Amino acid sequence: MLPLLALFAKRIAGDDCLLELARRRFHRAGLGLELQPGSPEHLEQLLHFRPAPQTPVTVHLTHDLNLFEASGRERILDYAGRFARRVNGLVIHDQPELAAQPDAYVRAAKELNSRLQAIPGGPMLYVEYASGLEPARFAQFFMAAWNLTCLGACIDVGHVGIWQARQTFFQLHPGEDVCALKSQPARLPSLMPDVDAAVSSALPTVLRLIEAIGACGKPVHFHLHDGHPLSTFSPFGVADHLSFLGEVPLPFTYRGRRSVPLLFGPAGLAQIAAKALQAIGPDRVSFTLEIHPVFERLPLGEEAPLFSHWTDKTNAEQMNHWLSVLCDNQQLLLAAMRR
Repeated sequence: MLPLLALFAKRIAGDDCLLELARRRFHRAGLGLELQPGSPEHLEQLLHFRPAPQTPVTVHLTHDLNLFEASGRERILDYAGRFARRVNGLVIHDQPELAAQPDAYVRAAKELNSRLQAIPGGPMLYVEYASGLEPARFAQFFMAAWNLTCLGACIDVGHVGIWQARQTFFQLHPGEDVCALKSQPARLPSLMPDVDAAVSSALPTVLRLIEAIGACGKPVHFHLHDGHPLSTFSPFGVADHLSFLGEVPLPFTYRGRRSVPLLFGPAGLAQIAAKALQAIGPDRVSFTLEIHPVFERLPLGEEAPLFSHWTDKTNAEQMNHWLSVLCDNQQLLLAAMRR
């Protein structure tokens, strides 16, 4: 079965019992780990919480790392060498140079690829859509890098979807950012039809990008999460990284309702999964549920003894809620893949 992972991190304050809680729940769910360490030493610590030796692990390296720079390539190689045979993949963000200097970026990728090939059991390196490039330019890079065997693509569906929603709204309202409307409630009722149009443009763009990347014959890792330009759920100030099972509440009635669907929802996730399996193939696809916590609470139940030394269980219950959201979305994705 293709790898299905979820974000494994301590995004909530507390001791390592939070990670032990996550380890137990990931183990029961059969989920792999996507880790976000700040250093190789931090990654070593996180790997202690791997549920089993065969549990798939992908490592999202720090956002400042740039393969276009020699120092960035050395850091990637350091991780690849240290954690060969222990992690399945490394993820790095793309950079503006991918579009601004495409030939030079490809040359840098080729040089890095040749050195990664020399590492026995080294991980695949995935370049993630993250810097807001035109999706077609992102796909063109992988067309040029089709023969780089250690390099794959990471399609972050939320990043692509929000980019497209912004582009569509900008065309309707030049100079305006649809994501800024959440702080302009007085304008929202009259603009909701155009917000809807912007949101509706997201899924087709994601599906086209999957098709284009699939034609390159590359392995593809997906960051799966939902979003909406009007979302205020995230404590990190982003409009995405949401569960596929939610909606965005409105302070007024629109089309008879007080909420609106997200970019994708369950039906959109099903289309994304189907397109990935059809255009790329199950042997070259992996998925990570990259959904952030929203700090609601869920009682600890049978895991309560793990936190017997905690006087205040709030943060533990928030972690438990987040883990339940990840597991609920896992079931949604599994059901979509069985269709």
